[in-house]
Formats: sequence, structure tokens, C-alpha cells
Amino acid sequence: MAELSAFWDRMAEKYAAQPIADEQAYRTKLARTQALLTPDMDLFEFGCGTGGTAIQHAPHVRHVRAVDFSARMLDKARARASEAGIDNVTFEQGDITGMTIAPASYDMVLGMSILHLLEDRDAVIARVFEILKPGGYFVSSTACIGDSMRWLGAIAPLGRRFGLLPMLNVMTHGQLRDAITGAGFTIEHDWHPKPKAAVFLIARKPG
Repeated sequence: MAELSAFWDRMAEKYAAQPIADEQAYRTKLARTQALLTPDMDLFEFGCGTGGTAIQHAPHVRHVRAVDFSARMLDKARARASEAGIDNVTFEQGDITGMTIAPASYDMVLGMSILHLLEDRDAVIARVFEILKPGGYFVSSTACIGDSMRWLGAIAPLGRRFGLLPMLNVMTHGQLRDAITGAGFTIEHDWHPKPKAAVFLIARKPG
């Protein structure tokens, strides 16, 4: 986790200043997620960054536990939550695969813009399945780089070595679906807004 933490700590200021690439698509994802939320739900978000999505969903649920590799990202997330008057989000530094999390303890897990940045995507998806309650939802938005920029897989390790690029998992839309269904989920919603855009999936744990 140390390498990832260092990279995203360096990127925190730039990341926080960037506007949302597709505001309309982001709002659609929020709305489709919030249609599933109820006031008694507990959410877990991994790769929460500066906390924007957790803060948007917090008023609709009981509690959000949001984690990220980067301490600097989390500092910004806490400041944003305070400014917004949100007090039911807990921000923590950590890795979902190594944290203490009771099985079947969350109603929804969010993984927004993160699965393609993980070395062991399948281990993370398996952990998501484990910590969800039966019938719980896994909501993700993922850049399926393998569909349009497969060549990036060849140069990504070099960029990572020099600290210019993060870890990149160059997967296709089909490979993402297979990874999620292979872990035991049923995909209930699959939306690809436009070519090269992130794939938005809502998957459900049987229950």
C-alpha cells in the first residue's frame, strides 16, 4: 500500500482541483445509486478519494465508512464533509483487502473509479462479496482501458516505475463483467455512457 499511498499523496492537490469529466453522467450514476438507498443502510466505499461521492450519498443512509490509500486525499475529504455539514461519514486510511471488516456487515459497497487502479482486482471483488449482506449491492464505475487503449498496458509499467502513472489494470468491459459475476454477483444494471467512458455497474449479492 505504501507505493500507492505515495503516488496519490503527490496527486492529491491536482486531483482535488480537477472538475468532474462528465457531470451529467456523474449525476445519473448518483441518481441510480440513490434510488436503492434507504435511511437504515450502512455503506462502505473503497478508493473514496476526496470524498465527493460519499458526501453525496450520506444524507440518504445511516452511515458511510469511506477508505482510501492516501492520507492527503482523506484530509481533503474530511474538510469537504465538514464544510457540507455531513457528520455520518467516517474516513479512514486503508486497503479493503487488509482491513478488519466483519463479514456480511454492509448493505452497499461502492468502488468508483478504482478497480482499474488495483493490482489484484479479483481479490478486492471477492472481499466486497464477503462484506456485503445477502441481497446487498456492489456499485462500481470502471475505466475499461482494454476496450480502447490496450497499448497502454505495455507502457504503464514504465510510467509506474518513474512515478508518472499509477498501477493500471488494463481490462475490457467483458473481463470486468466476468470478474464480478465470477465472484458470485448478479449484474442488475450495466451502463456505458459513451465510447472511452467508464462502465457503470450495479451488481447484487444473492440473498
